[in-house]
Amino acid sequence: MQEAEIFGISAAWVIANLWSLAIAILVLSVGWVISNLVSRYITGFLAGRLRQNATVAPLAGQVVRYGILFVTIIVVLGQFGVQTASILAVLGAAGLAIALALQGTLANIAAGIMLVFLRPFNSGDYIDADGIVGTVVEIGLFATQLRTIDGLYLFAPNSKLSNAKIINYSRENHRIVEVRFNVPRSADLDRIRAEVANAVSTEYSDTAAKPDVWLDTLGDSTMTLVARIPVRSGDWWQARSVVQERLKVVLERNNNFAPPAASSV
Repeated sequence: MQEAEIFGISAAWVIANLWSLAIAILVLSVGWVISNLVSRYITGFLAGRLRQNATVAPLAGQVVRYGILFVTIIVVLGQFGVQTASILAVLGAAGLAIALALQGTLANIAAGIMLVFLRPFNSGDYIDADGIVGTVVEIGLFATQLRTIDGLYLFAPNSKLSNAKIINYSRENHRIVEVRFNVPRSADLDRIRAEVANAVSTEYSDTAAKPDVWLDTLGDSTMTLVARIPVRSGDWWQARSVVQERLKVVLERNNNFAPPAASSV
C-alpha cells in the first residue's frame, strides 16, 4: 500500500518531523516579527541621532531586517538536520550564479550604499537626475522613492540615480531668481537699475546681497537686461512669482522705461 502524500511529501515524513515543522514555523514567525521590530527601532533611532543625514536610517534598517531573516532561515534549516557548514558551502557555490542572475538587483544595492555615503542628496531634497525629478522621500536598499511636484509617487532604481548627472536644487541655502526683460535702447540704465533693483527686493532672502541688474544684450532698438535676486532655496518658486509680478508693475508704471516723446515746438 502506497503511503499517502501531501504536496509530494510522504505522510510518514510529516508525522516524523511534525515537531520540527512546528518549531520551524514558530521560528520563522518570531524571526519575521523581530526583524520588522528591530528594523523599525534602528530606523527610528538613527533618524533621531542623524538628523543631518536621515537617508542612512532607512537603509540601515533594511540591512538589519534582511540580516535577521537570513539568520532565521539558517536556524530553521538546522531544525531539519542541515549542517551550517553545508549551508554555507551551498551558498558559496551558488553565489556566483546568483550574482550573475541578479546583476541588476546587486547593482541597485551597491548604488544605494554609494548614494548614502557619497550623499549627493538627502531626504527632503528636490533633485533632477537626468529626467528623474522630484523630492526625495527615502533612499532604500534597492530603489529611491520620490514625490514629484504634482504630488505623484516616483520609484527610481538606485543604479539609475548613481549613474545620472544629479542637480540638487536644495543643497545650497540660497538660489538665484533670474528674470530677463527688454527696454528701449535709449532708456536711462542708471534709472532702470535703481528702480528695478528696489522693486524686486523680496522678503525671501536673508543675505546682505542686493539684487543685481545687468545689461545682457544690446539690439538695434532694444536692450535686454537681466535681474538676479538671491533668495532662500526653499522659497525659490514663490520668490520667482513675486519678482515677476513686481517687475511687471514697475515696467508698466514707467511704460517700459521709454523716454518721453520729444515735444514739437
